[in-house]
Amino acid sequence: MENTARPSLDQIWGWLAEVPDPEIPVISLTDLGIIRDVAWQEDELVVTVTPTYSGCPATSIINLDIETALRSKGIEQLRLERRLSPAWTTDWLSAEGREKLRVYGITPPVDGTAANGVLLDRARSLSGGNITITCPRCSSANTEKISQFGSTPCKASYRCKDCLEPFDYFKCI
Repeated sequence: MENTARPSLDQIWGWLAEVPDPEIPVISLTDLGIIRDVAWQEDELVVTVTPTYSGCPATSIINLDIETALRSKGIEQLRLERRLSPAWTTDWLSAEGREKLRVYGITPPVDGTAANGVLLDRARSLSGGNITITCPRCSSANTEKISQFGSTPCKASYRCKDCLEPFDYFKCI
């Protein structure tokens, strides 16, 4: 970036908002909430990334995609930092990201549930409170879990009993 003004952090966040998640390309890395921080440290740009889980197979591709995107914008001094604590949670998904998932055909996570769909609020769970996984295509609540494991580790497979379409549910983590 010789003889040019340094890009603003807002501009850099905007560039990162265009980098798709390699496993679910309909949402960006910022929609997913894994870009934790972007900061200039003197002339070096530091991007802090928290993977969705420590063994995520897409982590190296995500880092390469971030680096490629920022270098294409002229960022030469770049460092990616991996932050594991606090651990990523589906609470970090943006509202826009959740809607993009739904439109794409993946039911976004139901807040307050564990990965197996059980309510984390023990009082609600004991009183018979159940979550409803709705079909992203027809919005029916008449659905059934086919498998706890879907096309990626962060999704479960469901089927709608009304429209008969299979769909993924993005597990709450």
